[in-house]
Amino acid sequence: MPDEACATSPDDPLNALPDAAHGLVLVSTPIGNLGDVTPRAREALAGSDLILCEDTRHTARLLAAIGVNVKTEPLHEHNEDSRIGPVLGMLRAGRRIALVSDAGTPLVSDPGYRLVRAVIAAGLPVTAVPGPNAAVTALVLSGLPPLPFLFLGFPPPREAARRGAFSGLRAAERAGLSATLIWHEAPHRLAETLIDMAAVFGDRAAAVARELTKRFEELRRGTLSELAAFYATTSARGEITVLVGPPEEADPEDLDGQLATALARMSVKDAAALVATSTGLPRKLVYARALELAKAAPL
Repeated sequence: MPDEACATSPDDPLNALPDAAHGLVLVSTPIGNLGDVTPRAREALAGSDLILCEDTRHTARLLAAIGVNVKTEPLHEHNEDSRIGPVLGMLRAGRRIALVSDAGTPLVSDPGYRLVRAVIAAGLPVTAVPGPNAAVTALVLSGLPPLPFLFLGFPPPREAARRGAFSGLRAAERAGLSATLIWHEAPHRLAETLIDMAAVFGDRAAAVARELTKRFEELRRGTLSELAAFYATTSARGEITVLVGPPEEADPEDLDGQLATALARMSVKDAAALVATSTGLPRKLVYARALELAKAAPL
């Protein structure tokens, strides 16, 4: 279809926000470059009775830059539960409330999930104005397979917990997971996180995205060992996203392979117990898969 046939004017009703007069509106904001504020985002913010945000000082700078003067109140992980009641009361009174995070799409590694669940449960309107997202932006720039992908927020800050989380994902890969993995990370932990990733996932393709959409945007691609070596001697600054590509070849210790070997010399129950112990996977999951393989095996 020609572009002209799809175009709409700013006044076209197709461009109106659903339930624009009231309700909760999740508004995506720039991850760095203020030029990424969409007309719909500005309109939604300007037309709200209240803007909920992680940091009122941070959001105040954004609102001043785009010429919006609306009252703001904080909503973060420490006060979200206490804010739900008053917000629901305002929504029931017909007010429109916008929710923003410090950057990017609300709820994605940011507060707001419990509030949205409460608004939905109360049968009140909720809609969203889409926009920037650091994880997806990094993904499409990384050169790694774009689908499927798994976004995991921030890894645990402590080494033991972090390696444990990575090991759980590695076990899932042995069970069949094949996806590009995405995390955010703090600059001061980047080097040690990359070392842990290389130790658990092996030396596979990866990327580190830094300061996306900003003046010093950087996308460094390489293997996990190469990236770990680079950031061991180079300080990282700014907002960081780390991506790890899926295993390039089938793992010789995949779940089905281990089960097939075990089933050739022992019962389903014993094979499942042995493989569950070696992979760290739940016994029920491994036993169910062992049953499937045993039934499918030729008599």
